[in-house]
Amino acid sequence: MGNPLLETDMAPLPFDEIILRQGELISDRLNILRQEQYPPNAEKGLRSFSLAEVAYFLGVTQSTIKKLHLEGKGPEPETSPSGRRSYTAEQMLELRRYLDAHGRPGKRRYVPHRSAGEELHVISVVNFKGGSGKTTTAAHLAQHLALKGHRVLAVDLDPQASLTALHGIQPELDSVSSLYETLRYDDERQPISAVIRPTNFPNLDIVPASLDLQEYEYDTPVALTSSDPTEGRTFFTRISKALEEVEDQYDIVVIDCPPQLGYLTLTALTASSSVLITVHPQMLDVMSMSQFLLMLGGILQTIREAGAEMRLQWFRYLVTRFEPTDGPQKQMVGFLQAMFPEQMLEAQMVKSTAISDAGITKQTLYEVERGQFVRATYDRAMGSLNAVNDEIAGLVHQAWGRDLP
Repeated sequence: MGNPLLETDMAPLPFDEIILRQGELISDRLNILRQEQYPPNAEKGLRSFSLAEVAYFLGVTQSTIKKLHLEGKGPEPETSPSGRRSYTAEQMLELRRYLDAHGRPGKRRYVPHRSAGEELHVISVVNFKGGSGKTTTAAHLAQHLALKGHRVLAVDLDPQASLTALHGIQPELDSVSSLYETLRYDDERQPISAVIRPTNFPNLDIVPASLDLQEYEYDTPVALTSSDPTEGRTFFTRISKALEEVEDQYDIVVIDCPPQLGYLTLTALTASSSVLITVHPQMLDVMSMSQFLLMLGGILQTIREAGAEMRLQWFRYLVTRFEPTDGPQKQMVGFLQAMFPEQMLEAQMVKSTAISDAGITKQTLYEVERGQFVRATYDRAMGSLNAVNDEIAGLVHQAWGRDLP
C-alpha cells in the first residue's frame, strides 16, 4: 500500500503538495503534544535554586545567606525536611536588592545595572554552520546574565525559532510576532516594544522568531533597488535604531543569529558591541568557519565603505560541543589557540548529555533539576557553562570599565 501522504489514487503528488501535507501533519501532531505538555493558558515555570547556586549567582558565601535568614532579613526561603534552603529566582532578586541597599558605601554592587556612561551592550552569537551549539550558547548566556542580576533582552533572529521554543513560545502553533514587524519596510512596521515578551526568568525578556523573519531577506534587495532606495541602503541600521526605543530598560542584548550570511545576520552584526563565534573543533567545521569569515569580512568591508560604523568592543571564538578526551578535537583546539591566542575564550563548552537531554523537553540546564541526572554529569556540564558565561560577563564588564563582580 502506498503512502497516503505521497499518492492520491495511485498518482504521485507533486513535491509542493507533499511538503504542504507533511507540514500540516507535523503541525497537527505538535498541537496534540502541546495540549498534553502545555495546557491552554499554561506558563512555563522555573525551579527553585539551592543555597549553593544562590551564593554563586549573588557572589557571596553560603554563610552570608544563612546569616541573613537567621536574622530575619531578606525573603523567607523554602526549607526541606532536612533543613536545606532554596530560593526562587524572584527571591534571588530580592536578596540582591537587599544586599545592594545594605552594603557598605563604595563596595561592590549587587545590582549590576548599567550606570550613566555605560552603553547598552549587544552580543551577537553567530556561526555559518548549523549544529555548532549557537542557540544553546545564546540561551544559556542570556539566562546566566539575568540570574547574575542584569536586565537582558534575548533576540531570536533565526526563522527556525529554536531560542524561542526554549522559552516556551511555539510559533508553529501560536500567533507570534517577530522582529520582522520592527524591521519591515512598509507602513505596518511596529516598534520593538510591541514584540517583546517576558520569559520565565525574571530580568529576561525575549523577541521571538517566526518564519516571517525570512521575509526580510526578500524585502531588503527590493528596497535596495526601489525608486526610493534610501531605507534599503541603510538596512544595516535597522536593529540598532529599533533598540534605541528600549535601551534604557536593558543592560545587555543577546542576539541568536541565523546560521547563514544574509541580511538578518549583517543587520545584527552592525548593531553589535561584541561578536561571539561558536566553533565545533572538527576539521570540516573549522573549514566552514574559514569560508564564513572570508565572506563576512568582504561583505562587512563593503558595508563599512557605505557608511556603517561597527564599534566592536571585542569578538571571541567559543569552542562548543568539546570532548576533552577526543585527541583530534584537542589538537584542533590547540591549533586554534595557537593562531588566535587573543580571540579564543579560555573556557570551552563541553559536550554533555545533560544539556542535550534537557533540550529534548525544551529546557536549558538552568531550568532542570540536578536530581534528573547523574550528579557528576550535571556538575561537569554546569561547571563548563558557568565558566564560559562568567568569562563573557567579564568581557562585558571590562567594556564598561568595570571589574567582574
